[in-house]
Amino acid sequence: MKYFLEKKAWNLMLVAACLLTLPGTGTSVAQENDLYRIEIPRGETLKSFFQYTSDRIPLVSTHRGGSRAKFPENCIPTFENTLRHTWSALEIDPRYSKDSVVVLMHDATLERTTNGTGKVSDFTYAELQGLRLKDTEGNLTPHLIPTLDEAIRWAQHKTILIVDQKDVPVEARVKKIREHKAQSWVALIVYSLEDAVKCHSLDPDIMMELMVPDAAAMNRIESAGIPWENVIAFVTHTDVKDPAIFAQLHARKVMCIRGSSRTLDKQYTEGKISGTKALRSGYGELVAGGADIIEADLGIEAGQALKKLKKPGSSKARFFVR
Repeated sequence: MKYFLEKKAWNLMLVAACLLTLPGTGTSVAQENDLYRIEIPRGETLKSFFQYTSDRIPLVSTHRGGSRAKFPENCIPTFENTLRHTWSALEIDPRYSKDSVVVLMHDATLERTTNGTGKVSDFTYAELQGLRLKDTEGNLTPHLIPTLDEAIRWAQHKTILIVDQKDVPVEARVKKIREHKAQSWVALIVYSLEDAVKCHSLDPDIMMELMVPDAAAMNRIESAGIPWENVIAFVTHTDVKDPAIFAQLHARKVMCIRGSSRTLDKQYTEGKISGTKALRSGYGELVAGGADIIEADLGIEAGQALKKLKKPGSSKARFFVR
């Protein structure tokens, strides 16, 4: 298979790089102590964390974990890099390998993010481990494709994972959460009301990110009998259709997400926004407009901007560890 580098040599390099790390985590003791951690206290659930309050702490959900130079998307070392700079939830993408291992990969194909060619689903997990991940510049890194299981184990006591769908159905993703007893640190993105009802029936403790752009969508969720305490509302990636939706969701104690990857982040990376001061101001405007969570490609920049909006004495401060 000409698409694969020799795995043995790269494994030796990885072992050498990880000699001082904690077993099974890829995180050194120094790194662990340096992370901005989100942790749900014993006896509480994600429902408590995501319940809207007027003193909530604005949060970034970093799209694909926060890829940048030297740090590929959907990669555990990249997650750690993000958390070394800011508190953040992490949005990640699961896909099946040929032998039904759930790995982290946004695209259905390998070319953009690895040195492989072809569909993810055409290769076994062992074969996929012969590949290396590319960073945002297209440069190869020493990092390998992780599994969803590895990401879930790594994230406990560190952050909240928000797991997208891709080709992994809701039943399989619920099963993964239940296997790891990860209801207090893993949430699911769910696209249909049918799947949302199914998810809640399978496990009423799992939080779901649902698309709620307007009052009509909100009414459909209520008609389906989905409890608001299980919902994080994704309002829009772009322009807000119904500005009143934020107040309506807040009245139901639901936190609202706005995406910045297609607007603010893109404008910054394309040079249409000049300087980090203007970028950070833009994130603040999204929060002022009603958003509680910003799903951003530039998670570090967004998170550092949102830190300044943290209210002293917030009832949510108990979840944010530093």
